[in-house]
Amino acid sequence: MNTLTLPSQQDMLAAVLARDTSFDGVFVTAVRTTGIFCRPSCPAKKPRPEHVTFFASTREALVAGFRPCRRCRPLEARGQAPDWLRPLLAEVEADPLRRWKDADLRGLRLNPDRVRRWFLQQHDMTFHAYTRARRLALALGRIQGGDPVTPAALDHGYDSLSGFNDAFRRFFGDAPTRSGHLRVLAVRRLPTPLGPMVAAAGDDGLHLLEFADRRMLETQIRRLRRRLPVEFAPGSHTLLDRMAGELEEYFAGRRRDFTVPLATPGSDFQREVWERLCEVPYGATASYSEIARDLGQPRSVRAVARANGDNRLAIVIPCHRVIGADGKLTGYGGGLWRKQRLLDHERRNASAAAPVPLDA
Repeated sequence: MNTLTLPSQQDMLAAVLARDTSFDGVFVTAVRTTGIFCRPSCPAKKPRPEHVTFFASTREALVAGFRPCRRCRPLEARGQAPDWLRPLLAEVEADPLRRWKDADLRGLRLNPDRVRRWFLQQHDMTFHAYTRARRLALALGRIQGGDPVTPAALDHGYDSLSGFNDAFRRFFGDAPTRSGHLRVLAVRRLPTPLGPMVAAAGDDGLHLLEFADRRMLETQIRRLRRRLPVEFAPGSHTLLDRMAGELEEYFAGRRRDFTVPLATPGSDFQREVWERLCEVPYGATASYSEIARDLGQPRSVRAVARANGDNRLAIVIPCHRVIGADGKLTGYGGGLWRKQRLLDHERRNASAAAPVPLDA
């Protein structure tokens, strides 16, 4: 993305003064009096407008001689865990059945309130709710594998069967003994240069990959719940690890196609559209009308657009490569600025001799 595609000076300044997170990734803000550049949402003291200059990428700011802010860390992918939290996350991964208390956090020299705020911001739940959800999901797997409810409850950190039943019912909406039909999709946030994405996967494939701030995210989750007997819980899965690695390679310019198996429940027409989207070459675009004609339904342009918007697997099923018949960018759930960034990234790498990272 070059400086010609930046928002207006007025809009960028308004975003900085409002600490608008929706502009993170669109540009960075450099303050000439301090020599520091930040994200638009940086919580540091607001700069005076006459001291501010804007750059389209962190690379431009670095080349201009500015250094990254230590508070908002603009060089890190948004959603990435900060250094101070990583030891705790490693312990949770090593022992997901552990029942944590605030005293345990203090023993790691962590402020429980600080941990709580980070988890609320990143996962919309407290740290204790996060670890409890993981334990409940693991207990469900044991029960569905044939284990009795009582040992599953006791082995997953619950002192009484009644307490386990109440927590299970609140989270999954049903009693443990009636959960045989329910599957749990493991959910994880994946940091990217364009902001964190929410991914959900089960043994049958990747079900969800959306930008975390997309307004339709909750709607997509509700639709999946209605279509499939599934619930979502934070956790680990080999497909999420694969997706994280392939996304990192994609944004570094080293990957054009994804290999993670996909789960795409939908109508026959929706699946046809999504399959056609995957045929649009890397670095190229197609219009809604072209896709409708290719499907043998030239009058179904609006239906194609709706199916495009219903895609739950952003980037992997490349709905960002669909544009208007006039060549202009049209609706994209992750925001038109992300769509422009993704198209620019792919075009550069389609013609470049060497990989070009997205934020270059």
